[in-house]
Amino acid sequence: MNRVPRRPVPRHRERSFELALSYAARRPWVPGRADFERWAGAALPPAGPPIDLSIHVVGSVTSRRLNQLYRGKPKPTNVLSFAGAGRSPGGRWDLGELVICAPLVAREARVAHRSIRAHWAHLTVHGVLHLRGYDHERDRDARTMIAREVQILDRIGFSDPYR
Repeated sequence: MNRVPRRPVPRHRERSFELALSYAARRPWVPGRADFERWAGAALPPAGPPIDLSIHVVGSVTSRRLNQLYRGKPKPTNVLSFAGAGRSPGGRWDLGELVICAPLVAREARVAHRSIRAHWAHLTVHGVLHLRGYDHERDRDARTMIAREVQILDRIGFSDPYR
């Protein structure tokens, strides 16, 4: 009997993406580029064209202004997501932009008795899933999005933020 040699299972590579990162607020603690790349990369699908993603870390005033302008809500919000233009002529995919409010992330983490790092990871994953088309407007959609968030966060070493 001839044996076929075993081939190693190819390791899954994370999808290629470029992150444009800007900081208009750095207090309290905010993650660095490597953290954002890891968290956002974990929320991207494994295959497809290279992706462009922007993340802007802002303060409460900017978050409040943008939330009022785009959602009609006169208060800061933890994360806003703005869909990108889609496929570019060069073949890359403009996924969009996340605007994350640093002071609100810190406050929410304190109130929930969670680490600030875990909350940043959660909101980054949450925002990227919004850019991918997930939402939580209807109960069924919310359950789907939450399950995906929990799965991704578990894979990168964070516990379920909804417990």
